[in-house]
Amino acid sequence: MIKAIIFDFGRVISAQKPHSLFREYEAELGLPPGVLNRTMFGSESWRQTLIGQMTLDEHWQEIGPTLGLNTPEEIEEFRARYFGDEEVNSAVIDLIRSLRGDYKLAVLSNAPSGLARWLADWQIGELFDVIVCSGDVGVAKPDPAIFELTLDRLGISAEEAVFIDDYPGHVAAAKDVGIHGILFTNAEDLRAELDSLLT
Repeated sequence: MIKAIIFDFGRVISAQKPHSLFREYEAELGLPPGVLNRTMFGSESWRQTLIGQMTLDEHWQEIGPTLGLNTPEEIEEFRARYFGDEEVNSAVIDLIRSLRGDYKLAVLSNAPSGLARWLADWQIGELFDVIVCSGDVGVAKPDPAIFELTLDRLGISAEEAVFIDDYPGHVAAAKDVGIHGILFTNAEDLRAELDSLLT
């Protein structure tokens, strides 16, 4: 019997930003296509930030010059713009609200320390019984340890949980520890897959 449903944060609870917006950022910064994402999320400093070995501020200081942001003021201005464009996926939140009360709900995300504050700022933190953020616990998906930690905090066994993520490798890692896995594409398909699994 399924007792808990675990959601990834980025591009599941938070909405996927359109590629056109990244091109807009890159045009403003004078960068070739694709450089922004690679620099922000493909760097060693990002890997360290995801497991709490660097702060998000330190990460931005590290990558700023590569993006042409050479002063603290320039970095902060772009950061504010970038995060100001983040939006919640309202269709997923509607689905989560419909599940609340029938299942334990959790967030399991590879994210810099402080994800709980982000969820609180979006006024959705209270929807979740457990929030596990890699930057807070020092281990990241696909390491089995972060799945096991989440199960422990929920007080359930692997077969009693469903994990939802937009990255196939993370879904596969969840399945490897015995958790039911769903690859996220959109809220409508997710609802259908959950209905099939939960009935």
